[in-house]
Amino acid sequence: MSQTPLPIRRALISVSDKTGLLDLARALSAQGAEILSTGGSAKALRDAGVPVTEVSDHTGFPEILDGRVKTLVPQIHGGILGRRDLPAHLAQMEEHGIAPIDLVAVNLYPFEKTVASGADAETCIENIDIGGPALIRAAAKNHGHVVVLTDPAQYEGLIDALGDGGTSLDFRRSLAGAAYARTAAYDAAIAAWFAQQAGQPLADRFILAGQKAESLRYGENPHQQAAFYRDGSTRPGVATAVQLQGKSLSYNNINDTDAAFEAVAEFDSPAVVIVKHANPCGVAVAPTLSAAWDQALKCDPVSAFGGIVALNRMLDAETAEKISTLFTEVIVAPDAEEAARELLARKKNLRLLLTGGLPDPAAAGLVVRSVAGGFLAQTRDNGRITRESLRVVTKRAPSGQEMDDLLFAFRVAKHVKSNAIVYAKNGATVGVGAGQMSRVDSARIAASKSGEAARAAGLDTPLTQGSVAASDAFFPFADGLETIVAAGATAVIQPGGSIRDDEVIAAADAAGIAMVFTGMRHFRH
Repeated sequence: MSQTPLPIRRALISVSDKTGLLDLARALSAQGAEILSTGGSAKALRDAGVPVTEVSDHTGFPEILDGRVKTLVPQIHGGILGRRDLPAHLAQMEEHGIAPIDLVAVNLYPFEKTVASGADAETCIENIDIGGPALIRAAAKNHGHVVVLTDPAQYEGLIDALGDGGTSLDFRRSLAGAAYARTAAYDAAIAAWFAQQAGQPLADRFILAGQKAESLRYGENPHQQAAFYRDGSTRPGVATAVQLQGKSLSYNNINDTDAAFEAVAEFDSPAVVIVKHANPCGVAVAPTLSAAWDQALKCDPVSAFGGIVALNRMLDAETAEKISTLFTEVIVAPDAEEAARELLARKKNLRLLLTGGLPDPAAAGLVVRSVAGGFLAQTRDNGRITRESLRVVTKRAPSGQEMDDLLFAFRVAKHVKSNAIVYAKNGATVGVGAGQMSRVDSARIAASKSGEAARAAGLDTPLTQGSVAASDAFFPFADGLETIVAAGATAVIQPGGSIRDDEVIAAADAAGIAMVFTGMRHFRH
């Protein structure tokens, strides 16, 4: 392939996104290029006074089947795929009256946006582009002689290249790679939609695709490269958020912010979740965000330093004022009052993210994790326990307040790394044990941190005294439950299902505490 810059003599432009269209077309026209176009693109160019030839006039073949067939003809694909360095190709093109096409600018029917809008199946199918991907793939394959543009963001580079006399091979090769990535992502979105329609989210062929939102400074550690990608879904969260202030988010910031926001969405009442290293270190619900913040912070004020704060209501000035007294990496909320925004603007290093809504914790979705040689995929843990689904297994049933706290604690445990033990009282966590190899250790650590928090608050008794406790999975032995009883808990919620359930129930009865089984576990590895 020649490294000599290639001029553009004939260009095919057919775009659904008209951003930058006129600038591109005028630059090509100024260089003497003939422009071929179709439908709305051709009309936009004509209306702007840019010379344009309809594809049907160029090919002598009309658009048919309601526009489904307009570029799928030899005069177009031959012009794109013909190699200019092969005499046999040039001879065949001349024999059949096929003119070379040196540039293809196509962006595809908006299938992803159509699906996201909630359109019906017929509308979604009609927005599956056929000719567009064919044009893109043909131009990318023949990038030794043809430029392919698939994104308006690429137009400026092409215009600059025209000013330098033509496009280089390296430039065309780079665009070709981006073109195949675009058609792959497009097909991935279509495949995912069909799988969803068929009720088969985990199909035989699973395809991941995303659009790079930004390159990150590094990954979990400075020696790791990282980037943040959006997958096109509309689930509110970090990917949909507008960042009002602060430096760019890091890999760990994004991971922790997602964990915090997904957790806070679990609650209907005003709620605050504080996350440190992907685990909640303080969670509370209350009549106001301000009161919820006070209770969440009380659980573990040491770990909260430098953490992520998520709220499930519009951030108000009073709560913002309180949060601002503690060093915080990120605050994420659906929205924020103007007074809160102005107050937090004084904290230049604090990131404030507004998502525009809350994720639905009951919604379906997929979670993907890489492993050596492949990846694991599973449906999102959208299981939710209700009061009616609980089974009391002890002689004593929980009181009304205990039952409320048990449900609260179990929802928090869903978002704590396993093994997870969560102590709660009056709608707030008072101890969290996460990520231990032994459930007993998680129970002890949570109780120990509760004691530290109580001493810091000037209290004589641990916060866990009179609390309830949640376990994300069953107790394999009675020792875990006995540790919880020793910490002062009066009721326990756990999935049940151990071969030693009878022993654990007997230990609960001996201690005079209440215990309920959920029948559902929430491992989070």
